[in-house]
Amino acid sequence: MSVPYCTPEWLEAFAQAYRDNPKFEKALKKLTSTVYFKVLAEPKWGIDQDILFGAALESGKMARVEFISAENAKKVGDFILSATPMEWKNILTKKSKFVTDFMLGKIKLDHGSKVGILNIAPHSNTLVDAMTQVELRFPDDMTADEVEKYRAHMKDFRSKLGV
Repeated sequence: MSVPYCTPEWLEAFAQAYRDNPKFEKALKKLTSTVYFKVLAEPKWGIDQDILFGAALESGKMARVEFISAENAKKVGDFILSATPMEWKNILTKKSKFVTDFMLGKIKLDHGSKVGILNIAPHSNTLVDAMTQVELRFPDDMTADEVEKYRAHMKDFRSKLGV
């Protein structure tokens, strides 16, 4: 069963899949970082405002996965990376590679050091693998009615979470 991209249901499923599979923690044991991903607004996708989600890893252990406000992300995050929803889809469906698209400027570093992000870039394929243990459904693959339900759901959870 697929879960809609960029929703609390997806983040919960991703976190559970990560914790259930020790290979991710083992592969990322040298990684301690808090990285947030900004999905830029795309009204056609039902994403009316930028939204940020991310994860904190401590020696590969998942400390937290969350949606967060831009202000808080700057306070607690090591990095904030931004891209269009389609760019993130290309990364998550493995049509593109993070390092390549970052170097091409398709993914922007909004917060943090470029040298720092390049130090964690070798872990990007493992992170993508972890995020995609759950089948994702992207808004561009939804009907117009489904996009409107997605938009309403996003508005509702964003209001509840203050993001």
